[in-house]
Amino acid sequence: MIKKLTRHGNSSALVIERPVLELIGADAETSFEIVTNGRSLILTPVGKNDPRKDFRAAIEEAETRYESVFRKLAK
Repeated sequence: MIKKLTRHGNSSALVIERPVLELIGADAETSFEIVTNGRSLILTPVGKNDPRKDFRAAIEEAETRYESVFRKLAK
């Protein structure tokens, strides 16, 4: 998909269609993390659907649930 930027005051904006937003689980209220390598942009939705936050929560749950097992394995 090729898109053009549109004027938004003194800035430029990129309009993302609803089907694309739905595909990534985002909406008009979603915040995005923007990462660049100097040439490309990567937009990642953050907030309620932050996969890193979900991953950290899963790790913490596993640590709590299996603490004794991890201690035995470490010996």
